[in-house]
Amino acid sequence: MVIKSKKDFYKIETIEDIKNTPPNTTLFFRYDLELIKYCYDNDLSFAVAVDSIKEAIFANHFGAAYIVVKKDMAKKIQDVANEYLFDAKILVKIVFEWEIEVFAQKGIDGVYLRENLSF
Repeated sequence: MVIKSKKDFYKIETIEDIKNTPPNTTLFFRYDLELIKYCYDNDLSFAVAVDSIKEAIFANHFGAAYIVVKKDMAKKIQDVANEYLFDAKILVKIVFEWEIEVFAQKGIDGVYLRENLSF
């Protein structure tokens, strides 16, 4: 899976930001347990950028659609996601299109180009 457009993702930082999001978007934010629980409680679709396996496990538990990981953690987190049958898809940020093949060979669920989703 390659995420090509930011139109389906809406970057937020606070619960208040959610009120200004267009309908039918996936909220995108850095790991914040309060935001994650809010999205879970309100049945909102969200993608969360994580820095650890623990954060990925919590994000999946609370219903993240996508878990965005750094390149160096991608394989470790994907292995955990496969072992524990995560519903969330693991995404990694890439800079060059040739990296699609690299991460596909590692079994990563998907990639997105840096300019499409960033913090």
